[in-house]
Amino acid sequence: MRATCCNYAGDDYERWRADVSDPLVKLSHVGFSRGKRDILTDINLEIGSGERWLVVGGNGSGKSTLLRMMALREHPSAGAIDVLGERLGRMDVRAMRRRIGFAAQGLTDQLRPDLRAIDVVVTALHAALEPWWHQYSEDDVAMAHEQLNRLGIAHLSHQTFGTLSSGERQRVLLARTLMDNPALIILDEPFAGLDLVAREDLINALGSLTRDGSIGALVLVTHHLEEVPQGITHLLCLRDGATVFRGSMSSGMTSSTMSETFGVNLSVTATEEGRLRATAAHGA
Repeated sequence: MRATCCNYAGDDYERWRADVSDPLVKLSHVGFSRGKRDILTDINLEIGSGERWLVVGGNGSGKSTLLRMMALREHPSAGAIDVLGERLGRMDVRAMRRRIGFAAQGLTDQLRPDLRAIDVVVTALHAALEPWWHQYSEDDVAMAHEQLNRLGIAHLSHQTFGTLSSGERQRVLLARTLMDNPALIILDEPFAGLDLVAREDLINALGSLTRDGSIGALVLVTHHLEEVPQGITHLLCLRDGATVFRGSMSSGMTSSTMSETFGVNLSVTATEEGRLRATAAHGA
């Protein structure tokens, strides 16, 4: 009988994660409705270990809803979702969330401004927002410091979250997603609201993560192709809640696919360094 994540802790978790077979995420004919509005329709997707996915689409295309379902924050109205070998609706959601690194725009507003950066990071061990709900060991705190150091912000560990710049807060949230070596990292618009310097710093940090073999899989949503870090392997394009393209980044990141996805005539180019750029095509 296959064991669930909540049967394992500590070193046993590494053995559990190694036993989780691909795909790490599987969506089968998934739909999502709110009221009478269909937000997502018949989405089929498999995300394997080692894959780094980019999800793009215009406003209202269902990107954030899709990521929230992958992160076990929403349930589908139709279809089935399997995450890390378990079926949503038949798993201990709170236990499984601890194995997923998830960061979204709304999380910043849910955190108390007077929480220290180290508290924001360490509470991810229990998918919590406050440190007083659980006990944390010295090893837990050391792990949180390690993740902050990994992103170059260890010196901010005792500063309060509300006093940090937007870029620093995003790095703290990214460090939070890395706690306990998650098998799956899900990032919903991590660059939103950042100035140019902070955005470039975060793009470089994410580029390092995409090349990190210890991360099972990564899923990223962004509105701007200029923000896509190097190392992305796969692409999902959504329009009006339906799939336009699903496959390899090299096959899908074309002017024609992006034009169909966003409903305008776009020209997609890449710099010598591999950074993407999308502009309205002449005559559009």
